[in-house]
Amino acid sequence: MKKAKPRIYLSSPHMGGDEIDYIHEAFDTNWIAPLGANVDGFEKDLESYTGRAHAAVVTSGTAALHLALLLCGVERDDEVICQSLTFAASANPIRYLGANPVFIDSEAETWNMDPELLEQAIIDRIEKNKGKPKAIILVHLYGMPAKVGSIARIASKYGIPVIEDAAEALGSSVRGRMCGTIGKLSVLSFNGNKIITTSGGGALLSDEEDLINKARFLSTQARDNAPHYQHSELGYNYRMSNIIAGIGRGQIKVINDRVRKRRSNHEYYFRELDGTWLDPEDRYPVDDIGFKTKNSPGGIYFLKEPEHYYSNRWLTTILVNPNQTGGITRENLRLALEDQNIESRPLWKPMHLQPLYRDFPYYGRGISDEVFKYGLCLPSGSNLRDQDLLRVVTTIKKVLRLSSRRLSKSGMRS
Repeated sequence: MKKAKPRIYLSSPHMGGDEIDYIHEAFDTNWIAPLGANVDGFEKDLESYTGRAHAAVVTSGTAALHLALLLCGVERDDEVICQSLTFAASANPIRYLGANPVFIDSEAETWNMDPELLEQAIIDRIEKNKGKPKAIILVHLYGMPAKVGSIARIASKYGIPVIEDAAEALGSSVRGRMCGTIGKLSVLSFNGNKIITTSGGGALLSDEEDLINKARFLSTQARDNAPHYQHSELGYNYRMSNIIAGIGRGQIKVINDRVRKRRSNHEYYFRELDGTWLDPEDRYPVDDIGFKTKNSPGGIYFLKEPEHYYSNRWLTTILVNPNQTGGITRENLRLALEDQNIESRPLWKPMHLQPLYRDFPYYGRGISDEVFKYGLCLPSGSNLRDQDLLRVVTTIKKVLRLSSRRLSKSGMRS
């Protein structure tokens, strides 16, 4: 029986070495509850790394986003604007509160929220509802920062707070400003697949101390200051444990190395797959069979960093144009990689296409639909070895070569 090749994961946890020391300290001092030196220390570490004034660590990025919406005063039947091309956790907390999401399509340059469509949606919702949306959830997709300047100006113009979903973007920046410092409140995630991990966990950051103090209060069941257990507000069991925070303290020490390695992975894929940078001016859908682009010899396209942008390249993403690959689609590549025990994944399915959210308002031009249709995430972990990366590109090249040969034999030009 043929032995299976070792699994190559999309983005697996990568320990730095010091995490266990902080965990031992938590055990030695018997501080294993949702408070202790590691919790306090990890919050200070995040403040120091990002430059944000205040941080509260919680059980997940989703919990942090839920708290952020509460702190922005979101209530039942309110509307919250959210990027459509994102993971469901960006939108689900809106529904936890009985509020309604309004989804915005992506722009072509970063695949994040389109500022023009954002303003169009705000104007339209005000006219329809005689009131403005309560918040804007801004996402930095796959570590690529959004057009934060334009979005912040629009949000300020209409007096709507911005909640920054930086779950995928710790280590990214725009003009030197770190992701995690943009907007009224910022959310981070330390899920197992993120650039640093605590196995599960998240953080809420702000420059407003009273907001973070309120978040800590709400995340510990909203217990009033009394000798007995007294509760005047609805609270949540969201505070991060001292053990989990210890993992985070070890992880934050190596984040710069993790970012460098993921960017190196991206550069390797671009070079080896004869990648072509996407042209934002040439990216809108033109028909039902493919997207219009400048010609690429291999039909593999990558998203370029705009000027003054720095992406942590959390995941390397590609678009596969079947018109230029002899009919090979991103799904053909995904299945070929899986056959070699290599994990890859389609890009996020937009929220406006999800059964759960298909009846909510959406403002779009089709960019996120197109990115989902043609997009694939490649293995991007900071613990990938050279031989792992070689296995990935060899598998992809083999599929593309076979397609090219079939076209040559049939007399068609590849």
